[in-house]
Amino acid sequence: MKPFQAFAARTPRLLLLSILLLFLLIFPFSSGAKLSQQPPADDDDDVVRISTDLVILNITVVDGAGKYVHGLRSSDFKLFEDGQEQKIASFSAEETPFAAAVLLDTSDSMGKRISLARSAAIRFLDGLRTEDVVAVYHFNSKVEQVQDFSFSHDLADMAFGLRSKGMTVLHDAVLLAAEDLSKREEKRRAIVVLSDGGDTRSSASMEKALASALAANATIFTVDMSSSALSPVERLRGAGTLRILANKSGGRYIETPGGEALREAFTGIVQELGKQYTIAYKPSNRARDGRWRTVEVKLQDANLKARTRQGYHAPKGDKR
Repeated sequence: MKPFQAFAARTPRLLLLSILLLFLLIFPFSSGAKLSQQPPADDDDDVVRISTDLVILNITVVDGAGKYVHGLRSSDFKLFEDGQEQKIASFSAEETPFAAAVLLDTSDSMGKRISLARSAAIRFLDGLRTEDVVAVYHFNSKVEQVQDFSFSHDLADMAFGLRSKGMTVLHDAVLLAAEDLSKREEKRRAIVVLSDGGDTRSSASMEKALASALAANATIFTVDMSSSALSPVERLRGAGTLRILANKSGGRYIETPGGEALREAFTGIVQELGKQYTIAYKPSNRARDGRWRTVEVKLQDANLKARTRQGYHAPKGDKR
């Protein structure tokens, strides 16, 4: 018997689950503007690259208490790409409209929690400002747009007839939302995912979905809608997916699916998107090599924290 098999045979199931939980919590879920060392997979068939020479970052700044910090200037920020400081080309701190795509999981694993997810979507829409635009999608074995981008913040009648069924194409849903957001004029873009995080049928990998969101400069906010009907391993795996999508895009993972905590979280998302700092720079590395470039934001005030996306894939082709 191999060493690991012998260990597994002697170890109680509860201990194995505890070890798995500890591993998942420690390793994949880094947060803030500091980068993970593991970029999305660099596969030509599974990576979406930024096609412009200008890199745009939407940056959220919070203090030690987690409150949003406003009134900063360009001189308060330092940008680094692969450890090399970059020159800021443009800086914006004013309140601006944003475009959001809400993704509602209606797969079989959601069960009766569809109504809770729908209520959560309504709460998010109710909190939007009049100048913000939003589109709503639902996904099970396929992705379908419930309503196109609009200033109307009422959930379409079609959404109230949705029932849980079929497999789950979460990655495909994020990919489609990112592609649609990339066509919008708004510089600030968000994807709000209401799901248990499972994926059982997507054509796209999570890496491709995430890369598409990064290329569209979309921040992903995820709300964990998992239920006790799922096994501990399924819940951990789903939470892991939702955390990665949020953390690597500079967004937030929301663990509590209901009550006052969710209302406050949605209010915070709207405030955050409307009051982010938008900074653009032209990379000093002008090679069009298709490689992953890590991005880091540092602030002059060490007591403040910046959150933004963790990097991007460079364009591919001849050097400029």
